[in-house]
Amino acid sequence: MAGSGRRFGGPRPKIFATLAGEPLWRHAARTLVAVPGCRRLVLVTAVDRIDEVTQGAADLPLARVTVGGERRQDSVRLGLAAIDVAADVVAVHDAARPLLRISTAARAVAVAAEHGAALVAVPVSDTIKEVDGGGQIVGTPDRARLWQAQTPQCFATDVLLRAHEQAARDGVVATDDAALVELLGHPVPVVRGDRWNLKVTEPQDLVVAAALLERRRSSADAPGETGENFA
Repeated sequence: MAGSGRRFGGPRPKIFATLAGEPLWRHAARTLVAVPGCRRLVLVTAVDRIDEVTQGAADLPLARVTVGGERRQDSVRLGLAAIDVAADVVAVHDAARPLLRISTAARAVAVAAEHGAALVAVPVSDTIKEVDGGGQIVGTPDRARLWQAQTPQCFATDVLLRAHEQAARDGVVATDDAALVELLGHPVPVVRGDRWNLKVTEPQDLVVAAALLERRRSSADAPGETGENFA
């Protein structure tokens, strides 16, 4: 929750935009604490938003608020340091993905509990082109082998800690935690997600999220498989 969300625009970070009457981040937060086995919800936010988030999370008894860092990787590392309960698995989720299903998170936690890691993802539906700095196509990867990473990304706690420690030693910066775990040589199984779990990046994404949420509210989101305790 510590990012600025520059592409979204506006005077406030996108995770504080209103979706169905409450801040965007609240939707994912309520989903995560509802996953069976959850022991702690660590909300990592900017230093000038600590009071606002703390007040907003007052009705979430498992929540703890802490200050994030300049980059996503820094924020995850600081979030790990703020976990104050015993946990077998850590689930890292983007607050900008408000439509996460309880069942999806539970499946990812269960896989991570068994295999040490799990990445929620969906197969790409478009043909992907690799383009050079001059705007010319240089390759067309096989679409059958390409998946679009989502969150949560779930890991055995010791695995994720080792991955961040090694990245700090080696000066490695990655755009997601799965990449850091891959550098350990640890396999990361994929858990199939769904298109509902979109990431709000630009204003039109919020319009789509609102429409999807309204449609979903006509049916309940039942919990799926449960894993071991996680934070």
